[in-house]
Amino acid sequence: MGAAVQPALGIDFGTSNSAVSFVGPQGLARLVSLEGEATAMPTAVFFNSEDHSTHFGREAMALYLAGVEGRLMRSLKSLLGSSLLDEETAVAGGMLSFKAIISRFLGELRGRAGRQLAYEPRRAVIGRPVHFVDGEPERDKRAQAALEQAAASAGFDEVSFELEPIAAALDYERRIDRESLVLIVDIGGGTSDFTVVRLGPQRIARPDRADDILATTGVHIGGTDYDQKLNLEQVMPLLGFRHIGPAGREVPSPAFLDLSSWHLIHWMSTPKMLRQARDLRSSYADPGLHDRLMTVLEQRLGHLLATGVEQAKIRSSVEDRTAQIDLSPVEAGLRASVSATDMARHLSVLLERVVDCAAECVMRAGLAPSGLDAIYLTGGSSSLRPFQQALRSRFPSVPVVEGDLFGGVASGLAYVSQRR
Repeated sequence: MGAAVQPALGIDFGTSNSAVSFVGPQGLARLVSLEGEATAMPTAVFFNSEDHSTHFGREAMALYLAGVEGRLMRSLKSLLGSSLLDEETAVAGGMLSFKAIISRFLGELRGRAGRQLAYEPRRAVIGRPVHFVDGEPERDKRAQAALEQAAASAGFDEVSFELEPIAAALDYERRIDRESLVLIVDIGGGTSDFTVVRLGPQRIARPDRADDILATTGVHIGGTDYDQKLNLEQVMPLLGFRHIGPAGREVPSPAFLDLSSWHLIHWMSTPKMLRQARDLRSSYADPGLHDRLMTVLEQRLGHLLATGVEQAKIRSSVEDRTAQIDLSPVEAGLRASVSATDMARHLSVLLERVVDCAAECVMRAGLAPSGLDAIYLTGGSSSLRPFQQALRSRFPSVPVVEGDLFGGVASGLAYVSQRR
């Protein structure tokens, strides 16, 4: 009699956060505790220059924000499908490709899961967005292939993929007691994905669910795009964004665009970019704004600013009030803020595109909006109040159900692994 096959992992490798699940002896998905009791871990890697150690998740963020010398990497998923993926970058102790850094992070997820489960995971179903890259099928294929290679390098012998909204649907299906037509809404850090699917307790055991998937759509907009827009509008003007210089022209904007993009922030502190930023001084009518920009770049405060914006966005949305951003590390007493009004104004175009994508999914399924039985939300950015308001305006008669925002996809992926 052969040895029992160990359960495969369901891995939700997210732009902002990641989660891991497996199916336990009772047939139910269980999330792995990745950091203490936390089952969601920030997709972050910190290379410590002081002792050449590598850190992950919340620990990585904390060390960087505490001022430890080193290199912080976030939004690694955003690099899949880009020309940067195979390029090498300087980290403590040498050079690594971005693909190798992704592999290290996946390997850390595998190791933490293995320590909790007391076996060495070799099989995984990894979630993927509907589109890694919008409108470019060949780049999209390369993105998935690169992620598969990174997983193999991390120690997985068998790797397969499932669309993230499909995985979320399979998790939600175990919570309903009748057949339903459901729009699955998965809003992550980098993408917004939608699926109209027929779910129900009589369908769970079916080995092939292809006929139950009525339509899928996706757009490359997510939480990091909201963060960048709020950063540009609420913080970057304090450093000179849209500032009119002595010649009557705006200060060139590329520096501010990169400084507000999670996966590009680290480039802004390279010697070349510092020289270019110093050369901008003549473009400023107010040299104090340029001083702030140089303080941010020279002291590597870009991630601190981006984190402050992200946390203010969350607080403002959850508590429905104006949230303050402490910028005193840049200049004593300096502050910015994010309010519900700010979010509604600055994010309206992005939110409209996302909700249009949801409506297109329902249309492709051959349904009127009122033909849905429910809208199921997953992904951390689906909790954003302005997004939910825009979604309810477009689907006013459909109940909106908030699922496990950070663990639903991973749980669904674990269920998928049972069929493969």
